[in-house]
Amino acid sequence: MDTTPAAQPRPTLQTLPGDDVRQIQWRFSDRFDIQMLVQSTRGVARGIVAQLVAQGARNSHDWTPEKNELLAAYDAAGITTAFMDPHQGGFIEGPKNLVLSLICLELAWVDAGAATGSLAGNLALSPIHERGTPAQRDYYMSKCVPPQPGDDRAIWRGAFALTEPLPYVGVETGLLCGKVKIAEWKEGQEPMLHIDKRARFITNMGFANFATVAVDSADPRIKTSCMVILEETDPGTFDRGAPTHKMVHQLSSTNDPVFNMTVPASRIIGGYTVKDGVIIPRYSHGEIIEAVFRRTRVPVGVMTSAKLLSAVEPIIRYQRTRFRGAASVNPGTPRFELGLQQKEDCLQRLVDIWATGEAGAALGMATARLFDELDPLEKIKDAKFAEQGIVTGMQQMKAFRALTKPALEFVELAAKPEADRDAIRFEALKADPLVQYLVLDAQANVLCPATKLWNTGYGATMMREAVALMGGYGITEDCPGFLGQKWMDAQLEATYEGPEAVQRRQISVTMTNEVFLACYRNWVKELRALAATHPDTGACVLASAMELWLWTLEHVQQAKDASGAKLFSGNRHGVVFPLVDALCWLLASRQQILDILELEAKGPQSATVAAGLAGYVNFFSDLAATQAASAAGQASRLCAELVYGFSATCGCQGHGEEKCCGQGDGTGKLAGAVEAFGKLRLKVDTCLAGSRIAKDRAADALAQVMIPEALDYPA
Repeated sequence: MDTTPAAQPRPTLQTLPGDDVRQIQWRFSDRFDIQMLVQSTRGVARGIVAQLVAQGARNSHDWTPEKNELLAAYDAAGITTAFMDPHQGGFIEGPKNLVLSLICLELAWVDAGAATGSLAGNLALSPIHERGTPAQRDYYMSKCVPPQPGDDRAIWRGAFALTEPLPYVGVETGLLCGKVKIAEWKEGQEPMLHIDKRARFITNMGFANFATVAVDSADPRIKTSCMVILEETDPGTFDRGAPTHKMVHQLSSTNDPVFNMTVPASRIIGGYTVKDGVIIPRYSHGEIIEAVFRRTRVPVGVMTSAKLLSAVEPIIRYQRTRFRGAASVNPGTPRFELGLQQKEDCLQRLVDIWATGEAGAALGMATARLFDELDPLEKIKDAKFAEQGIVTGMQQMKAFRALTKPALEFVELAAKPEADRDAIRFEALKADPLVQYLVLDAQANVLCPATKLWNTGYGATMMREAVALMGGYGITEDCPGFLGQKWMDAQLEATYEGPEAVQRRQISVTMTNEVFLACYRNWVKELRALAATHPDTGACVLASAMELWLWTLEHVQQAKDASGAKLFSGNRHGVVFPLVDALCWLLASRQQILDILELEAKGPQSATVAAGLAGYVNFFSDLAATQAASAAGQASRLCAELVYGFSATCGCQGHGEEKCCGQGDGTGKLAGAVEAFGKLRLKVDTCLAGSRIAKDRAADALAQVMIPEALDYPA
C-alpha cells in the first residue's frame, strides 16, 4: 500500500486583488494619506462619474450643469488639491507623481474623460509648477485650492493651451501660430505684452478662468518663444470657443479657444531678463513643455492600463452567466456555473488582457515613483548649476558630460555585492546629488515615453480584445464596465500629449545614452540571478530577450543595408522605431516581475494579505511568465527583422551557401553576425520552457476565482 502523502495542490488566486495587495505592489502601504485619497477618489469614480456615464452624459459634447457637478466632487474628495504643497493649501508633502497616477487609475477605472478632466487642471498648473517663479507658483497654486469654510473667494480653474488649430500643426509642438508682441513699454515700467493665440483641443477650457498658453515671438524685442499666463479678467478677448466634437472623453470639457489679450510681462512663466532692450524669457515654450510632458505622460499611460484591469471582473461575470436563463441550463450544471469558461480560449485570452494590464500598471507606477525620486534632485541640480553660472542647455550638456564617468562608476559599483565594492567610494557617489540625478534622469528619459507608448498603444489593442470577449454586449452603451466606451477612449490616449511617433522618437534618442545602457545591463544581470530563485516568473526568458535586444542595438549601430547605407540613424524610423517598440515590451515585463518580488517580500507584514499570499504570488508569477513570453516573442521577432531584413539575399537552400546572407550587407561581416544572433535567439526560444504551462495555470485560476455578486458601479 502506498503511504506517500499526496502532493498539496499549488495555491492560486482565490479572490480578485484588493487595495492591500496594490498598496504593496505599488509601494504606498506606508502612506495612510495616499490610501485615504485613493478611497475618496474611488468614491467619486464609482459614484457620480459612473452615474453620469450610465445616464448617457457621454452623448453630449457640451459641458452641461450635470457634468459641472464633477468639479465640486473633485474638490470635496481632495482630488483638486492633491497637486498642491501644504503651504499652498494642499495636504500631501513632497513630489506627487505617484499620487496623480493613482488618482488617474481610480477615475479611468470607470471613465477616462473624468480622469482627463482631473489631470488637465494639474496640466494647466504644471508649467507654473515646474518652471514658474516662486511667486507665480504660490499665487496660482493657492488660487486653485478650494475655499475653506469662511473663506470668501471662488476657486480658480485652469487650462493648458499648447496645440494650434492649423492643419497638421496640432501634433507639432515646435510650430506655433500663437504670437507675443510688446504692446507698450514705458520708461522705467514693466513691459505690457499683446498675446494673440488660437488654440485647439484644449481640455477644461469650457470653464477655465485662466490659461497657460504657448506663444512665439513676433517682435524683435522679445527673444524666443515662451509660455504666458492669461486670466479671464485681463483686457481683451478670452473666448472659450466652441466645444470640440470628440468621439471620446466626453466627461472632460474640450474647446477651441481664442485669446487676444494684453498682460504684463511678469506673466511670462519663469520670468525674464532684459538685455540691450530685448526681453529674454528664462525658458522657451519647448523647455517648459519638455519638463511638463516628461511627467504628465505617465498618468495618461496608467489610464489605459486601468481600463484593462477594470475589464477583468465584468468579463469573468459575463463568461460565467452567458447561458443562464435558458430553459435547458439548470443550476449546478457546468454550463450554468461556468458558462463560456468551460472552454479554454476565452480564459486564455482574458489572461493576456490581465497580464497586459498588470505590466502596464507596474511600468506606469514605477516610472511615477522614479520621478518622485528625481524631482528633488532636479531642484538641487538647478540650484547648483545656477550658482556656477550654468544656465544654457549647451552649458548643462557640457557639465553632464563631466559627470558621466562618475555616474557610470556608481552604476557599476551598485551592481556588485556589498562585500566586493569600494564602500567609501560608493557612498560618496550615492551622496552626490548630481551623480544621482544623472543616473535617474537617464532612466526617466526612456521610461516616461515608454509608459506612454506601450501602455496606450498596445493597451488600446488589448481593449479591443476585451470588448470582443463580451460578444455583441461589448459594443452596447449598457455593457458592464463600460468596456466599449473605454475601448474608444483608449484611441485618444494613444495620441494625447504626443502621438506614438513622438514617443518613439524620444526613446530612439535616449535609449542609446551610455548611463541608461549601463543600468540596462545591470537589469539583465538581476533578472539572471532572479531566474534561479524565482523561475516561475519568466525572468529567464526576459533576460535572454533583453540580451538579444542589446546585441541587436549594437549590431545595427555598426551595420549597413544592402545598398551600403548606415542602418542606425535618427531618420531611419524603420530601424530605430522597431527597436523602441521591442524595448518597451521588455521594460514593462521587467517591472511586472519586480512588483511580484515586492508583494512576496512585504506581503507577510499585512494580516489581510498574508493568508492568501502564496496564491497571489503564484498567480501573479503565472501572469508575469505569460507576459514575459509575449514580450520575448515580440522583441525577438522585431530584432530578427532588423538583423536579417536589410540583407538583399537570404539563407535558404535555393540560393546556395555562397550567395546567402553572408553577402547581404556588402561587407562580408554579416555571416558571423547571423551566427551570433541565431545563438542568442535560440536561447530566447528555449527559455520559453514552461511559459504555456504557466498560462494554463492562470487560465484555470480564472475559472475558479471568486468575484463579487455585482459590480460596485452601475451599468
